[in-house]
Amino acid sequence: MKIARITSPQQFEFVEVPDPEIREGEVLVKMERLSICGSDLRIFDRTFDEEMYPIEHGKPCHECAGVVVETKSSEYNIGDKVIVFPDGGNGLAEYLAEPAERLVRLPDGKDMSTLLMCQPVGTVMHSCKLTGNVIGKKIVVLGQGPIGLSFSNILAQGGATKVIGVDLLDYRLDVAKNNGATHVINPDKDNLEEAVAELTNGEGADIVVEAVGRPETLNGIWKIIRKQGKAILFGLSHDEDVFELNFDEMTSKLPIIEVHNSARTWDMPQAVNECIELVEQNRLDLSYLVTHNMKFEEVQKAYETYSAKLDNSLKITMEL
Repeated sequence: MKIARITSPQQFEFVEVPDPEIREGEVLVKMERLSICGSDLRIFDRTFDEEMYPIEHGKPCHECAGVVVETKSSEYNIGDKVIVFPDGGNGLAEYLAEPAERLVRLPDGKDMSTLLMCQPVGTVMHSCKLTGNVIGKKIVVLGQGPIGLSFSNILAQGGATKVIGVDLLDYRLDVAKNNGATHVINPDKDNLEEAVAELTNGEGADIVVEAVGRPETLNGIWKIIRKQGKAILFGLSHDEDVFELNFDEMTSKLPIIEVHNSARTWDMPQAVNECIELVEQNRLDLSYLVTHNMKFEEVQKAYETYSAKLDNSLKITMEL
C-alpha cells in the first residue's frame, strides 16, 4: 500500500509498504478521507535533529475515515463506514488496521468529509460538557481556527449570552460571526483587554477558552477573565512545550483552571459518536469547516496550505 512519511523538515514522500494484517478483534479499514489537525503541525512545522528523519511512516495524521474491508471483530461488518483513531497517529496511509474499540460507525447518506469533522468537533463537545451550564455566561474564545470556531458555535447554542471570538485573521472572524459568535475581536486592530471590558461591563469574561496553545494566549487569559472565572485550556503547544507563566497576574484573578482533552483521557469514541448523532439528526451542521478537499497525492500541498493558512483555509481533507 501507499503511505506518506516526512523525510526532512516539512517535506513528504510516498513509499510502498505491505498491507497491514489484522489480528483477532481488529478491523482493516480502507481510507476514504483524511484530515489535518492543528496538533499535526507539532510534527510538520518543527525542525528535529537530523537523526530523527525520516519520521515514522504515516505521521502525522489521526483524523481518518473509511470503509471496513476485512474484519475479525463481531462489532463491524465489511462495508461499514467508520472513523478510525490510529493508535500511533500514523493515518497517512491507504489502509489502517486497528482494534474495534478504536472505531466509530458512520451513517450512510452524509458527506464523508463533513462526517470526519465529528472527530475534532467531538472533542470540543466533550470539553463543553465538562465546562457545565453556560446559559447567560459571557465567554471569550481565544483562537478561531477549526477548534475555536467549534467552541464558539457549540457554546452559543448552549445558551451563552455573549460569545466573543478572538483571532488575528479576519477571514476566521467572518466565519465565527456566521456560526455563533456574537462579537469578534482582532487584537492586531483593537485592544483586546479594553474590548472585552467594554463587552462585559468591566467585569471580564465568565469563561475564557484557550484554543491556540501559545504562551501569549495563555497569559492573555488573566487580563480578560473576571475574578474567580473559569479558564479552559484546550489548545496544544505548537512551537514550544514549556511556557513562561505570569503567576502574579494569574493568581490575582483566582481562576478555576481546567484542562480538557478527550483524546488523552480516551473519552474520544463516545464524544465523537455523540457528535455524529447530532449531525445525523441534522441538528449540527459542520460543513462550514471543510474549505478544501484535495487528493491524497497532494499531501505536501495540503499540509503547506494548512500550516500557512493559505487561501482562507480551515479544515483540509484528502480523498483516497
